[in-house]
Amino acid sequence: MQMKRTLAAFGLVIGLALPSAAFADDPVISFEKYTLDNGLEVILHQDKSIPLVSVNVWYHVGSGDEVPGKSGFAHLFEHMLFQGSQHVGEDKHFDTLKNIGASGVNGTTNPDRTNYFEVVPSNQLETGLWLESDRMGYLLPLLNKTSLDNQIEVVKNERRQRYDNVAYGKARFATSAALYPKNHPYRYLTIGLHEDLENATLKDVKDFYRKWYAPSNATLVLAGDFDKPEAKRLVAKWFGTFPKTTKPTYNPPAFPEPQASRTIVNDEFAKLRRIDYVWTTPGIYKKGDAEFDILSNVLGRSGTGRLYKALVHDKQLAQRVAVYQASSNYSSTFTVSVVAKSGAKLEEIEAIMQQEIDKVMNSLVTQKEVDRAVVGFESGFIWGLQSLNARADRLQGYNHFLGKPNAITMDLDRYRNAKLADLQAMAKQYLTPERRVEILTMPAAKAAPTK
Repeated sequence: MQMKRTLAAFGLVIGLALPSAAFADDPVISFEKYTLDNGLEVILHQDKSIPLVSVNVWYHVGSGDEVPGKSGFAHLFEHMLFQGSQHVGEDKHFDTLKNIGASGVNGTTNPDRTNYFEVVPSNQLETGLWLESDRMGYLLPLLNKTSLDNQIEVVKNERRQRYDNVAYGKARFATSAALYPKNHPYRYLTIGLHEDLENATLKDVKDFYRKWYAPSNATLVLAGDFDKPEAKRLVAKWFGTFPKTTKPTYNPPAFPEPQASRTIVNDEFAKLRRIDYVWTTPGIYKKGDAEFDILSNVLGRSGTGRLYKALVHDKQLAQRVAVYQASSNYSSTFTVSVVAKSGAKLEEIEAIMQQEIDKVMNSLVTQKEVDRAVVGFESGFIWGLQSLNARADRLQGYNHFLGKPNAITMDLDRYRNAKLADLQAMAKQYLTPERRVEILTMPAAKAAPTK
């Protein structure tokens, strides 16, 4: 017999497992999922431990769905939705939420989706639904050239502050240009090109809204303290009258197979040299994605990672070592990044980088290294479920990529069941020199690398 209890701090159901029931104590985010007649997906996660509700909407469009000449539109639209809608009024969205005591109000865009969220007091749930409903169905009456131009300038300034005028920002653009062919949607980063933003017209933006911002292409998650029948009534009131539309079609690009290349970037903001080795790898939740997460831990974990120990601790050649798998829908990237100390020889650093990469390609990592990585992933995962909005996003992510909001055990099993031979096979298949993009960032005063 398996008993259940509620972990109030998380609002989760935790199974108390018998010894024979492997992983029966995995957290379960309780939920109910249904779909309105117009195609809007609704997911309800009830947690009455605190009087708050996360109102979380994902539109299933990101920069990975953009077309040539329209880069940055998904992110630009994230900004546009905070400008105002017909019944809320111009620039009143944030003020309205502030007045009701909302927190965590924001929106984000990545290659795969655009989301909007706010955490409101339980008694203000209807206000949160009204705001999201109004900008889903009534944005266009307030959309004008002035508001568009304003947000174009905001996004251009964001690009300057976060990409163009920061150390190693140029390397991000150089990496994408080397990894992806022209017309691939991942080539231009989510922020987009200045020229594409400047050329955006009202018609472009309206067309984008009509295509992607429809109930049939969105998922609403409510997580927190609410009465289910009342929540369903309010969702139907504010979203159920929107007409049914055809769900947009997606055109996944071909998996990118980059050719080996080396690019030197002169960066006036960088103080130290940085070496980036980057490969394209399998997309999120696909075979190999978790394996590369584990390999990133084996190589780059602070203190115990092989490259970290060799370059930072033992040889003291590097100021920083970072290894990570950046997972996206159509394809991911695996990056080994080393910031060299001032007097270090790049030739020596790169020889050690290659040596450690060769080792994971040609021999098995240890079970101890894998176990350490898995424990880290599991603990980080569990603690990451504390907030209401984090749980809402977890439900959204599984629903978006897998069509299954309750995929926690499946997700964790990708790491727990990873085989040493599979880790080596993935490394050998993808981390070859022939597929590697190398980006060397030099402080602008240094015209060439020091060997």
